[in-house]
Amino acid sequence: MHPPDNPKPAKADTEEEYYFSGSPTSPSQPSSVRLVLPDFTLELKTDSGVFSSSRVDPGTKLLLMELKDLPAGALVDLGCGYGPIATTLAKRYPNQTLWAVDVNDRARSLCEANLHLYAESTSEFHVISPEEVPDGLTVSAIVSNPPIRIGKLALQTLLKGWLDRLELPHGVAWLVVHKHLGADSLSRHLEAEGYEVTKVRSRQGYRILKVTHGRELGRQLDGVDSKPV
Repeated sequence: MHPPDNPKPAKADTEEEYYFSGSPTSPSQPSSVRLVLPDFTLELKTDSGVFSSSRVDPGTKLLLMELKDLPAGALVDLGCGYGPIATTLAKRYPNQTLWAVDVNDRARSLCEANLHLYAESTSEFHVISPEEVPDGLTVSAIVSNPPIRIGKLALQTLLKGWLDRLELPHGVAWLVVHKHLGADSLSRHLEAEGYEVTKVRSRQGYRILKVTHGRELGRQLDGVDSKPV
């Protein structure tokens, strides 16, 4: 599915329900959406009460088009929804453990179903709520269309908690955020926190951000107690 000429950031069927409710109250209306990428096409199960249920969010698709060269190690899709990112990661990186995290139990059920459809039988994946994230979990990469509308401070806290889980020194986060939803201010905030932020692509208002540990920290830690990639 290609984004329209002037796409707007996708909204949940009931925005507050998606972002703040673990159990959607809207009646279930199962359907499917098609995700067309250069390397494969996915027919994904979706439903009402989850983010961008009627189409793959254009920002998510742009992120997946640009995503490349993830380091070895565990991967996480933060705010996985019904799983377009998680399922793509499982297809492209079948030998790496995948974590898909979402507050919405309907979204998690859909994500797990889509992973069972497309992931290799030998792949390891875990679809969990934020409360189920293991203590001490570290990951090599975060790939996310983060839940911007939870609010600026809540989002900053959420991202900081996960960026702290990135392995040193080569961990990386790939994020997509729309300009009108604060992409540039988020980038400045992360840089102020000591991260290096690269704008990989900007298209129709969407910013693809690549976030890594700061250069000075990388120089200090490179080759010292670090995991080879």
